[in-house]
Amino acid sequence: MIAYIVWDPMKEIIRGIQPPVWYSVLFALGFIISYQFVVHFFKKEGKDPQNVDTLTVYMVLATIVGARLGHLLFYEPERFLADPLMFFRTWEGGLASHGGAFGILFAMFLYRNYLVNADSFNPLKFKFRLRWIKQKREGQSYLWILDRIVIVTAMTAAFIRFGNFVNSEIIGKPTESDYGVVFGRVAELYLEESNLGIERAEASKGESTERPASGIVPVDLTITFENVRMTEQEARNKVETSVKSYLTQYSSINEHYQEPAGPVNYELNTVERKWVATVHTYGIARHPAQLYEAGTSIVLFLILLGIWLKYKEKTPEGLLFALFLVILFGLRFFHETFKENQEAFEDDLPLNMGQILSIPLIATGLVMLVRVAIKSKKES
Repeated sequence: MIAYIVWDPMKEIIRGIQPPVWYSVLFALGFIISYQFVVHFFKKEGKDPQNVDTLTVYMVLATIVGARLGHLLFYEPERFLADPLMFFRTWEGGLASHGGAFGILFAMFLYRNYLVNADSFNPLKFKFRLRWIKQKREGQSYLWILDRIVIVTAMTAAFIRFGNFVNSEIIGKPTESDYGVVFGRVAELYLEESNLGIERAEASKGESTERPASGIVPVDLTITFENVRMTEQEARNKVETSVKSYLTQYSSINEHYQEPAGPVNYELNTVERKWVATVHTYGIARHPAQLYEAGTSIVLFLILLGIWLKYKEKTPEGLLFALFLVILFGLRFFHETFKENQEAFEDDLPLNMGQILSIPLIATGLVMLVRVAIKSKKES
């Protein structure tokens, strides 16, 4: 049974807007839905729901700044120290969920213990002055806040990981079987952005029953040339030389495609006066590691939400936070075994960076669980 899929997501939300927008939309959607949940938590437990606006600002800034800073410090420290301004070049990519976690922990401490008062703010004159006032928020302990925040953080993590899947990033290792996902979009983008005059490239599942090796599966790459005046020989030359070169010489494409040696196996036809080549090539079936993480994050969200719905304000303080750390990062440690390393230096480590960073968070969660159990036993 052929169980693989060729992941070829819709290129745009609105014509002309490219796939990275999907990640941004899913990222924002996670926070928007989270906001509604947290407002509900506050109302049900008799807290001021207006505080959620401030809490959300802290959360969003902490996640973005923490995740960006975390990636640069954990994965590219030498480059970052040599060029600190790369922090602002977010279009180059690079967010680390562990950095986001540490950022949220710090931001919730600030939210709990300090109020920000704008003494003077005039954006037109670029004039502003902020004062930090040390004042604890009534009825909202640090652990109480974290217990509610981790519920929606688990849900938002699922949205973010699905965004990674749509963008074909943070890919899994080859499955070495017919099970898995071929991330076909990568070659499409390279070809469409080339100077070969390609209007559109579409990857799909191939029909060949041949297998060059275990985990190498048939993929058809359908290429539509935009020039209606192109001759048949010109189209064939582009496929047999330029397209062949893209499929064999670009390392980013070779992570997902394995074009056989020898002449290109393709068919050439005309559709609406344009030449359309169907290249019969092969793809590398990989673990959909992003979906593994998204799925377990949803399950964790439901577990934490279920506990809160049953106990609400009677939930032992720190329990949800501890369960979140142990389950999410324990599973993250496991999921990393299916993922490709993000940076080359990780290849020489006994554990990759994602696993190393998960260990202190798992340990903190276990200590918290013991603390909650001891406290509950004393109170019973």
